[in-house]
Amino acid sequence: MQKLSFGTDGIRGNANEFPFTDKALKKLGQAIAQWSIKKYKKQKVSLLLGHDTRISCARIKQDLEDGFHKYGIDITDAGVVPTPAVLQLIQSPNDSFDFGIVISASHNPYTDNGIKIFDATTGKLTAKDEQTIAEFFEAISDKNETKNHYPLTPWKNASKTYEENILKLFKKNIFAGIHVVLDCANGATYKNATNIFKTLGATVTTINNSPNGENINFECGALHPEQVQKAILKNNADIGFAFDGDGDRIIAVNKNGEIKDGDDLLSVILSSPEMKNETHVVGTIMTNHGFDKYLSQQNKKLERTKVGDKYVAARLEENNWLLGGEASGHIIIKSYLNSGDGIFVAIKTLETMLLTNNMEMKTFKKYPQLLINVPVKQKQPLDQDPYKTIIADQEQKLENGRIIVRYSGTENLLRVMVEDCQYDSTYAIAHELSDNLQNALKPSEETLRQAQGERIQRRT
Repeated sequence: MQKLSFGTDGIRGNANEFPFTDKALKKLGQAIAQWSIKKYKKQKVSLLLGHDTRISCARIKQDLEDGFHKYGIDITDAGVVPTPAVLQLIQSPNDSFDFGIVISASHNPYTDNGIKIFDATTGKLTAKDEQTIAEFFEAISDKNETKNHYPLTPWKNASKTYEENILKLFKKNIFAGIHVVLDCANGATYKNATNIFKTLGATVTTINNSPNGENINFECGALHPEQVQKAILKNNADIGFAFDGDGDRIIAVNKNGEIKDGDDLLSVILSSPEMKNETHVVGTIMTNHGFDKYLSQQNKKLERTKVGDKYVAARLEENNWLLGGEASGHIIIKSYLNSGDGIFVAIKTLETMLLTNNMEMKTFKKYPQLLINVPVKQKQPLDQDPYKTIIADQEQKLENGRIIVRYSGTENLLRVMVEDCQYDSTYAIAHELSDNLQNALKPSEETLRQAQGERIQRRT
């Protein structure tokens, strides 16, 4: 029997393969239902369910729902909403949901999908929660299959309520006279982002806001900020934001067309009045060393975690700190929500830019950093040879930098990050290391074709 596996952000994979087959999803619905009854110690557990714009969401939702109903879970369907909307709504004092589920594969292509589960009190699930769900899943017989379909209770105003909860946190018409470009990645933010910014007074140019089920994240959104760059320069806009498919992360572009990542966003937000007494900011092993130095100059400290916003959220919770995030664009402002919300962070960033007269988003001097994604067939242990020696050989060439090599928690990719004082050495080391590791790992031809024969790289 195939094992259920949780990655850095829930369960994720090809939408037509395990665990996203009809039979496995129905079992998963039962397993989640059993876990929820055990966790919340009541028979009538209340669930809020949302999803992004992928064509596979309807089928996955129906299969999960079949499993939920076998155990009498009370399900409310929010429809297409950003991932953070579900967490925000279940944590609202006006609602009585025990937990929430989002069907989404975030920044992945439409051929993938995923399941994210949120607890109404703590947000992200604990490792123990995930283990319990996996154990229930394994214990369910393949013959114990549900066959009945039940109508879901729709919450037609869920999306509007999410918007209202954000809007009440900001002054009316705060962005009057500001021209904003929004790239919605043909994903879950395609309505909410525009509505909210317009209500706050901004002039809005929205791109990639016509989802068809198969175009989510396709050459757009947070992974392709060049689209926002072009739109800003074409429309002479003041700022631009690119969301990912489920809306929990963003990348910004300033009025000059310069891309600003999550580290930049942390730097800007840290300058807001409410953050003046913060002594710590949480980042990850991928956070640029330049940001670390910048914080030290302000007598503040960077705390690093493993990659994954759930680790950032956990560190913030442990220490009651307010601000943390990832270079990839997951930014958590704990006073609002203990998870990333791209729309809220975009508003907070622009508000801070106005308050501090920093409309060019000037931040800090970055160390040259190159991230290369290498497609792999199998995730071999990197602490063993020949991989260990390959990495060590390149580390010897660093002047005063770092090498981080890790596997993606959501895709068959090896992420190679090199950071050093000079760009030329950074580039040379990153590419030689990536080539050597790719040759050693020998990805299949199919994997290479799926990656379109190209390695993805991000520079700072």
